[in-house]
Amino acid sequence: MASLYDRFILPRLLACGCSSPPTMKQRAKVVPRATGRVLELGIGLGLNLGFYDPDKVESVTGVDPSAELRSAAVAAPRDPRLAVSVVEGTAEALPFEDHSFTTVVCTFTLCSVHSPAAALAEARRVLRPGGTLLFCEHGLAPDLGVAKWQRRIEPLWKRMVGGCHLTRPVSSAIAASGFALAQVESMYVPNTPRIAAWNEWGSATPA
Repeated sequence: MASLYDRFILPRLLACGCSSPPTMKQRAKVVPRATGRVLELGIGLGLNLGFYDPDKVESVTGVDPSAELRSAAVAAPRDPRLAVSVVEGTAEALPFEDHSFTTVVCTFTLCSVHSPAAALAEARRVLRPGGTLLFCEHGLAPDLGVAKWQRRIEPLWKRMVGGCHLTRPVSSAIAASGFALAQVESMYVPNTPRIAAWNEWGSATPA
């Protein structure tokens, strides 16, 4: 059973950090590129739903282990033409058949899953041949000084922010999981604490 902190405090912290204007701008760089049948890993509060193009997307299926976050996602604003379903599950053990989706969307999720490698392997499994992984994730900074502080703060950060890691690599982890990177961009997101500001986004296809 989820603790009182996980049920009442954590969703508010996530809403504050994950819906900041700079973070929403990053989401807007990748989510509108989704097409066909879409799976969103860790749909959370449903913050991406307003960015999907219903003229390009057949349906969006969101998966998340948290009942509180799933409820928020169901109520999140989006185009009324967008077909959305939200199901219980984890990114590491997706309850879907092989080759079920045209696009997998993964935004600010790999930082908090138990196993990024397992989550990416599952994303690869459920993608159709020729399908696309769209990602936008924060992670390990390339600057040694920032990375040093990320490692120092990460133990406390994980306890406060739902298991979120600061030092996980992004694009290299995706490539190591059997994806061919088609496009990668990166930068420090402005108006964001430096330890959580390094962001990598782009697309990949199963190799």
